[in-house]
Amino acid sequence: MRPVSLDLPGVDPSSVDLDVERNVLTVRAERPGLNGDHELIAAERPRGIFSRQLILGDNLDTERVQASYDSGVLTLRIPVAEKAKPRRIEISQSGAEPSGRESQPGNGRQAINA
Repeated sequence: MRPVSLDLPGVDPSSVDLDVERNVLTVRAERPGLNGDHELIAAERPRGIFSRQLILGDNLDTERVQASYDSGVLTLRIPVAEKAKPRRIEISQSGAEPSGRESQPGNGRQAINA
């Protein structure tokens, strides 16, 4: 799995919207404004609706993305697609062994007498 973390302090998890279209994952959320007549002198967290887009590689499985939200952090887990995982390819042998070669037991390799 490939984890991706987004810091979303002050965001209600129910306001977070996740969409995947082809290989683009879009995160949309809303951080509400302040209630009442409060005037901010400085704000490090922007208010309102915002979105982020992540371009995912073709080797990731967008059908199985998992999301969790804890203490203001949205964590996405994106698995590697089965087709992209390394795999061993067996080599088949057909016919008799060519003359001049002997099999070595146990390792599947052949010795060449030169």
